[in-house]
Amino acid sequence: MCGIVGYIGPREAYPILIKGLHRLEYRGYDSAGVALLSQSGTLNIYKTKGKVKELEEFSVQKDISGNIGIAHTRWATHGEPNQTNAHPHYSMSERIALIHNGIIENYAVLKETLIQKGFVFRSNTDTEVIVHLIDYIKREENTDLCRAIQLALQQVVGAFAIAVIEKDNPDILIAARKSSPLVIGIGEGEFFLASDATPIVEYTKDVVYLNDNEVAIMERGQELRVVDFMNSEKSHTIQHLELTISQLERGEYEHFMLKEIFEQPRTIRDCMRGRINVEENNVVLSGVIDNIEKFKNARRIIIVACGTSWHAALIGEHLIESLCRIPVEVEYASEFRYRNPVIYEDDIVIAISQSGETADTLAAVELSRSKGAFIYGICNAVGSSIPRNTHSGSYIHVGPEIGVASTKAFTGQVTVLTMLALNIARVKGTISQQELESFVYELSRIPEKIEKILEKSDKIRRFSRIFTYAKNFIYLGRGFSYPAALEGALKLKEISYIHAEGYPAAEMKHGPIALIDSEMPVVVIATKNNLYEKVVSNIQEIKARNGRVIAVVTEGDEAVSKMADYSIEVPDTHEFLDPLLSVIPLQLLAYHIAVTKGRDVDQPRNLAKSVTVE
Repeated sequence: MCGIVGYIGPREAYPILIKGLHRLEYRGYDSAGVALLSQSGTLNIYKTKGKVKELEEFSVQKDISGNIGIAHTRWATHGEPNQTNAHPHYSMSERIALIHNGIIENYAVLKETLIQKGFVFRSNTDTEVIVHLIDYIKREENTDLCRAIQLALQQVVGAFAIAVIEKDNPDILIAARKSSPLVIGIGEGEFFLASDATPIVEYTKDVVYLNDNEVAIMERGQELRVVDFMNSEKSHTIQHLELTISQLERGEYEHFMLKEIFEQPRTIRDCMRGRINVEENNVVLSGVIDNIEKFKNARRIIIVACGTSWHAALIGEHLIESLCRIPVEVEYASEFRYRNPVIYEDDIVIAISQSGETADTLAAVELSRSKGAFIYGICNAVGSSIPRNTHSGSYIHVGPEIGVASTKAFTGQVTVLTMLALNIARVKGTISQQELESFVYELSRIPEKIEKILEKSDKIRRFSRIFTYAKNFIYLGRGFSYPAALEGALKLKEISYIHAEGYPAAEMKHGPIALIDSEMPVVVIATKNNLYEKVVSNIQEIKARNGRVIAVVTEGDEAVSKMADYSIEVPDTHEFLDPLLSVIPLQLLAYHIAVTKGRDVDQPRNLAKSVTVE
């Protein structure tokens, strides 16, 4: 959700803040704003509706001087996206400026109390409540800014990350978090603040990840101080970033999404590096091996996730049940946390999240921990909240994913789940040595096979133009291909705004077939597997009703290719690994349709990369 940036040090703050906002724009792009303490001592706020480039244009000819400031790019929750509701927000005295990521659940009660105290609200946001509350406490308690923030946050219910500067305090920047990420970069005589590390890596590799209920005090000429809301000193660990600037640039690609699709051969190799050994026919995930008794004795495995990660989880369910013979349940984290689920102490809960900050998944983790379950995290973002709140886990190591619609993170998650299942199956003895060797060999060849599929991008681009007219799509798959169909439909919805639904192919006869006509494109994953003949029958049923079929087929398949209006070939592989290949043409199809329709592929409307609020 919203992106937070802050700076204090000897440099001009504005260029750093603006560049940081561009790096974080994938977190929200409804509006943007900046607050600066100028060289003349004024506290200036500039903000606009729209993207960061609108803010840059608005700030031309304005006083953007100063070497301390905070900035924000917004994904709207409370209040429509307009200039008034954009962050930063002033206190009523205009002596304090604040930015916020999250949702304040008790804002209505606090707002009514503050109105009775004489405070006037300019916006419709919940955020403005916090800055007025800080202002009120600071005045009433006759205390300093830091203590006023601590006391205010003790009254606030919800999820938040905030950053605050004060006109009368030009040498201090204060930040705090609860259930929303913040990272602090430590330079020589300067501090950087951001929602994640991407705006910081250009300036320093030394960072501190703030924990829940902590306040960071960044003061000129002083060491970083971290305290809790009760003002107790907290220890903090400086970590070294592995990010590089090149990972954050589009390079030769028109969009980050296309770059990330084409990165998948490399990112899957990175994901497997040091974990599979083809010569020894071995798979090792240290997070599994270190806790192997937990996995061997697990009553069941529950996988919690949201969105694309949930689709990866469905594939994980197939893999673990088929290879390890452990019962698996896949849950939407948002539903799981409110259902009063039955969780046993010998259950294993696997939490999957690209960002490691997904609010619902984090809440599911906390609930499961409280019931005594063993928690295993699968994440991409190093240092994020889920890895820090689980017992063990694995990073997918695909690098920063900037495009809002997830691509390489999905294949990274599926790759880790595959290795996890093979690891457990090998130790439990539920897979033969011959099967393991075949699996490891095929898994190692996935990157080169994806490279072959990517060569077909131009072909997909050419025929995708035909389908820009479509208002609806159906995606069909069976077995391991069903989650891939769901993921393909989600990609199309996210970036082209075309309504699309994924179904198990056999369920088509139970309702969706009523929708089939010449105006309804149907994408069918019809690769060679044990359900192939049944999928062929489904395609025949579609064609009998004048449906238009786009088929994903195994190389050399002439039967389906002849029936389909358009076909995309993928190399043959083990049935269990098929989603890693079949999803690639679906990603490309969604991308090319969206580009042809003129959509903002990297920043689709109403979406944000990391959903850190409910």
